[in-house]
Amino acid sequence: MNPNRLIGCLAVVAIVTLLGTHASADTMVIKRPGAHPRYSFEAEPHLLIGPYDPPGSQFDDEAGIGVGFRGTIEIVDNGFISKINNTVGIGFGLDFVHFDGDGCVRIDRVNGRRRCVDFDNRDVNAVWLPVVMQWNFWLSRNWSVFGEPGMAFRFDNNNVDDDLDFDVDFFVFYAGGRWHFADRMSLTMRIGYPTFSVGVSFLL
Repeated sequence: MNPNRLIGCLAVVAIVTLLGTHASADTMVIKRPGAHPRYSFEAEPHLLIGPYDPPGSQFDDEAGIGVGFRGTIEIVDNGFISKINNTVGIGFGLDFVHFDGDGCVRIDRVNGRRRCVDFDNRDVNAVWLPVVMQWNFWLSRNWSVFGEPGMAFRFDNNNVDDDLDFDVDFFVFYAGGRWHFADRMSLTMRIGYPTFSVGVSFLL
Protein backbone atom coordinates (compact mmCIF):
# COMPACT_ATOMS: atom_id res chain seq x y z
CA MET A 1 0.00 0.00 0.00
CA ASN A 2 1.28 3.43 -0.90
CA PRO A 3 2.56 5.13 2.30
CA ASN A 4 0.87 8.43 1.40
CA ARG A 5 -2.45 6.62 0.98
CA LEU A 6 -1.92 4.90 4.34
CA ILE A 7 -1.26 8.27 5.99
CA GLY A 8 -4.51 9.57 4.49
CA CYS A 9 -6.44 6.54 5.74
CA LEU A 10 -5.10 6.97 9.25
CA ALA A 11 -6.01 10.67 9.18
CA VAL A 12 -9.58 9.77 8.14
CA VAL A 13 -9.80 7.25 11.00
CA ALA A 14 -8.68 9.91 13.48
CA ILE A 15 -11.17 12.49 12.15
CA VAL A 16 -14.08 10.02 12.18
CA THR A 17 -13.16 9.08 15.72
CA LEU A 18 -13.18 12.68 16.84
CA LEU A 19 -16.48 13.45 15.12
CA GLY A 20 -18.08 10.27 16.40
CA THR A 21 -17.47 11.07 20.05
CA HIS A 22 -20.45 12.83 21.66
CA ALA A 23 -19.34 15.38 24.25
CA SER A 24 -22.73 15.21 25.96
CA ALA A 25 -22.14 11.54 26.85
CA ASP A 26 -18.71 12.21 28.33
CA THR A 27 -17.76 13.06 31.93
CA MET A 28 -14.66 15.03 32.91
CA VAL A 29 -12.47 13.20 35.45
CA ILE A 30 -9.13 15.06 35.25
CA LYS A 31 -9.69 16.57 38.72
CA ARG A 32 -10.66 13.22 40.25
CA PRO A 33 -7.46 11.25 41.03
CA GLY A 34 -8.01 7.52 40.65
CA ALA A 35 -11.09 7.83 38.41
CA HIS A 36 -9.72 5.66 35.58
CA PRO A 37 -9.77 1.97 34.64
CA ARG A 38 -7.85 -0.26 37.06
CA TYR A 39 -5.15 -2.13 35.20
CA SER A 40 -1.61 -3.41 35.63
CA PHE A 41 -0.58 -3.89 32.01
CA GLU A 42 -1.51 -2.17 28.73
CA ALA A 43 -1.08 -4.32 25.59
CA GLU A 44 -1.10 -2.32 22.35
CA PRO A 45 -0.63 -3.82 18.87
CA HIS A 46 -0.42 -1.08 16.25
CA LEU A 47 0.21 -0.06 12.65
CA LEU A 48 3.19 2.23 12.01
CA ILE A 49 4.25 5.02 9.70
CA GLY A 50 7.92 6.03 9.50
CA PRO A 51 7.60 9.61 8.18
CA TYR A 52 11.32 10.36 8.50
CA ASP A 53 14.14 9.18 6.26
CA PRO A 54 15.48 5.71 7.07
CA PRO A 55 18.26 5.57 9.65
CA GLY A 56 21.57 6.62 8.12
CA SER A 57 19.97 7.78 4.87
CA GLN A 58 21.72 10.63 3.07
CA PHE A 59 18.96 11.22 0.54
CA ASP A 60 15.16 11.53 0.58
CA ASP A 61 13.25 8.25 0.64
CA GLU A 62 9.61 7.27 0.74
CA ALA A 63 7.86 7.09 4.08
CA GLY A 64 8.05 3.68 5.72
CA ILE A 65 5.19 1.48 6.89
CA GLY A 66 5.16 -1.35 9.41
CA VAL A 67 3.70 -2.99 12.47
CA GLY A 68 4.59 -3.02 16.13
CA PHE A 69 3.64 -3.72 19.70
CA ARG A 70 3.90 -1.70 22.92
CA GLY A 71 3.50 -3.15 26.38
CA THR A 72 3.27 -0.76 29.33
CA ILE A 73 3.45 -1.68 33.01
CA GLU A 74 1.76 0.75 35.38
CA ILE A 75 4.14 1.66 38.22
CA VAL A 76 2.41 4.64 39.88
CA ASP A 77 -1.40 4.77 40.14
CA ASN A 78 -1.52 8.37 41.34
CA GLY A 79 1.27 10.06 39.41
CA PHE A 80 3.60 13.00 39.83
CA ILE A 81 0.76 15.51 40.40
CA SER A 82 -1.40 14.22 43.24
CA LYS A 83 -4.34 16.58 42.66
CA ILE A 84 -5.13 15.46 39.11
CA ASN A 85 -6.00 12.13 37.52
CA ASN A 86 -2.65 10.85 36.23
CA THR A 87 -0.65 7.62 36.19
CA VAL A 88 2.91 6.64 35.28
CA GLY A 89 4.12 3.51 33.54
CA ILE A 90 7.19 1.98 31.93
CA GLY A 91 6.73 0.97 28.28
CA PHE A 92 8.63 -1.57 26.18
CA GLY A 93 8.09 -2.07 22.49
CA LEU A 94 9.10 -3.62 19.20
CA ASP A 95 8.48 -1.65 15.99
CA PHE A 96 9.29 -2.93 12.48
CA VAL A 97 9.30 -0.41 9.59
CA HIS A 98 9.96 -1.13 5.91
CA PHE A 99 11.22 1.70 3.67
CA ASP A 100 11.17 1.68 -0.15
CA GLY A 101 13.66 3.94 -1.84
CA ASP A 102 17.21 4.62 -2.95
CA GLY A 103 20.06 4.34 -0.51
CA CYS A 104 23.12 6.55 -0.88
CA VAL A 105 26.37 4.62 -1.17
CA ARG A 106 28.86 7.44 -1.82
CA ILE A 107 28.81 11.19 -1.15
CA ASP A 108 31.17 13.65 -2.89
CA ARG A 109 31.44 17.42 -3.00
CA VAL A 110 29.87 18.86 -6.15
CA ASN A 111 30.22 22.64 -6.63
CA GLY A 112 31.14 22.95 -2.97
CA ARG A 113 28.11 21.03 -1.71
CA ARG A 114 27.81 17.45 -0.50
CA ARG A 115 25.88 15.38 -3.04
CA CYS A 116 25.00 11.74 -3.35
CA VAL A 117 26.78 10.48 -6.47
CA ASP A 118 26.26 6.73 -6.20
CA PHE A 119 22.99 4.99 -5.36
CA ASP A 120 22.13 1.44 -4.42
CA ASN A 121 18.48 0.65 -5.15
CA ARG A 122 17.56 -1.38 -2.12
CA ASP A 123 14.90 -1.48 0.54
CA VAL A 124 15.66 -0.55 4.12
CA ASN A 125 14.22 -2.42 7.09
CA ALA A 126 14.50 -1.01 10.58
CA VAL A 127 13.56 -2.44 13.96
CA TRP A 128 13.27 -0.18 17.00
CA LEU A 129 13.08 -1.46 20.58
CA PRO A 130 11.86 1.58 22.55
CA VAL A 131 11.99 1.88 26.33
CA VAL A 132 9.94 4.84 27.57
CA MET A 133 8.31 6.40 30.59
CA GLN A 134 4.59 6.84 29.90
CA TRP A 135 2.88 9.68 31.77
CA ASN A 136 -0.91 9.45 31.40
CA PHE A 137 -3.50 12.17 31.97
CA TRP A 138 -7.06 10.84 32.25
CA LEU A 139 -9.12 13.76 30.95
CA SER A 140 -12.58 12.19 30.80
CA ARG A 141 -14.38 8.86 30.65
CA ASN A 142 -13.79 8.77 26.90
CA TRP A 143 -10.37 10.41 26.50
CA SER A 144 -6.87 10.20 27.91
CA VAL A 145 -3.56 11.62 26.66
CA PHE A 146 0.06 10.74 27.37
CA GLY A 147 3.69 11.70 26.78
CA GLU A 148 6.50 9.17 26.37
CA PRO A 149 10.16 10.24 26.65
CA GLY A 150 12.75 7.51 26.47
CA MET A 151 15.38 5.79 24.34
CA ALA A 152 15.40 3.07 21.68
CA PHE A 153 17.71 0.36 20.45
CA ARG A 154 17.77 0.14 16.65
CA PHE A 155 18.68 -2.51 14.09
CA ASP A 156 18.72 -1.72 10.35
CA ASN A 157 20.30 -2.78 7.07
CA ASN A 158 20.97 0.68 5.63
CA ASN A 159 24.61 0.27 4.70
CA VAL A 160 26.70 -0.68 1.69
CA ASP A 161 27.27 -4.34 2.52
CA ASP A 162 23.64 -4.86 3.65
CA ASP A 163 24.77 -6.29 6.99
CA LEU A 164 22.59 -5.60 10.02
CA ASP A 165 23.67 -2.50 11.92
CA PHE A 166 23.03 -1.80 15.59
CA ASP A 167 22.72 1.66 17.10
CA VAL A 168 21.10 3.45 20.04
CA ASP A 169 18.77 6.45 19.75
CA PHE A 170 19.44 8.06 23.11
CA PHE A 171 16.33 10.22 22.95
CA VAL A 172 12.94 9.36 21.48
CA PHE A 173 9.66 11.08 22.29
CA TYR A 174 6.03 10.32 21.58
CA ALA A 175 2.77 12.10 22.41
CA GLY A 176 -0.59 10.49 21.97
CA GLY A 177 -4.19 10.07 22.93
CA ARG A 178 -6.72 7.31 23.51
CA TRP A 179 -10.41 7.17 22.71
CA HIS A 180 -11.90 4.73 25.25
CA PHE A 181 -14.72 3.09 23.30
CA ALA A 182 -15.05 0.32 25.92
CA ASP A 183 -14.21 -0.07 29.62
CA ARG A 184 -10.86 -1.74 28.94
CA MET A 185 -10.25 -1.03 25.25
CA SER A 186 -9.25 2.10 23.39
CA LEU A 187 -8.18 3.37 20.00
CA THR A 188 -4.66 4.70 20.61
CA MET A 189 -2.96 7.27 18.35
CA ARG A 190 0.68 8.28 18.79
CA ILE A 191 2.95 10.77 17.02
CA GLY A 192 6.64 11.40 17.62
CA TYR A 193 10.12 10.33 16.68
CA PRO A 194 10.92 7.96 15.05
CA THR A 195 7.41 6.68 14.16
CA PHE A 196 3.69 7.47 14.19
CA SER A 197 1.22 4.73 15.15
CA VAL A 198 -2.48 3.84 15.37
CA GLY A 199 -3.51 0.78 17.35
CA VAL A 200 -5.85 -0.74 19.90
CA SER A 201 -4.98 -0.83 23.62
CA PHE A 202 -6.17 -3.54 25.97
CA LEU A 203 -6.05 -2.61 29.67
CA LEU A 204 -5.38 -5.84 31.56
